Amino acid sequence: MASAAQAQVPPFPASFKTQEIAVNDTRLHVRVGGKGPAVTLIHGYGETGDMWALMAADLMKDHTVVVPDLRGMGLSAHPAGGFDKKNQAADIAQVLDALKIDKTDLVTHDIGNMVGFAFAARYRDRVGRFVLIDAPVPGVGPWEEILKNPLLWHFRFGGPDMERLVAGRERIYLDRFWNEFSANPKNFDEASRRHYAKLYARPGAMHSGFAQFAAFDQDAVDNKAFLAEKGKLTVPVMAIGGEKSFGPTMAVVMRAAADNVTEGVIPGSGHWIMEENPQATVKMVRGFLGAAN
Repeated sequence: MASAAQAQVPPFPASFKTQEIAVNDTRLHVRVGGKGPAVTLIHGYGETGDMWALMAADLMKDHTVVVPDLRGMGLSAHPAGGFDKKNQAADIAQVLDALKIDKTDLVTHDIGNMVGFAFAARYRDRVGRFVLIDAPVPGVGPWEEILKNPLLWHFRFGGPDMERLVAGRERIYLDRFWNEFSANPKNFDEASRRHYAKLYARPGAMHSGFAQFAAFDQDAVDNKAFLAEKGKLTVPVMAIGGEKSFGPTMAVVMRAAADNVTEGVIPGSGHWIMEENPQATVKMVRGFLGAAN
């Protein structure tokens, strides 16, 4: 299944290696390529680490690029629990330990933002620069107001009955997100939809996906505690929103939790920035990662 699915989306460069890394009572599927300072790319819901192929191909020119599938997603294992983002930050820390990487830049999207924020807040000396793309962070800034948006109904959707409803209908469920969160649904192409729908139809995948959302209340508690105990992040942060999605609100969110925030907006894009405007996204990320402190 993995080989057939991979052929439907932009592939990672052939020099990238895949590893199954045992971490934190589970196993993560991880891609590694390139040479130089480390950058870790963390995906979100509705996609997997596969979303980063074009970004990875560019950054590998002068970075060691690490691309995990989050626990319970993509080709990673499906553990029974541990989906709070503080715990998933430990997953990432142990992946980096296994790769003998002490410090990394972070580029994250969607739920990846939440895992990345927990990592940056928990392991502050291990992060250089941090790019968050188009999703809020539980408990940070206008989180409670954002939750009132009816487009985010899925944050509270889960449990065994919901799993039964979507079993065998994963594509129907996921199409809602790909359509409603795109500036133009045609930009999330059919090949990508088939690819990700197959991965989310794997045994346990939808259960794990719902568990990511079910942890948000605990994530909010943990993030507020991080900020109360240690203060705002001090590393350089770029907060990027799609023009037709979060836009400049991403910077509003992150200024509540970080001292040094640069705002970025991807023109013509909704939420799915690597499908809708990958060239502008790669250019913006690369410019920030290469900037002087």
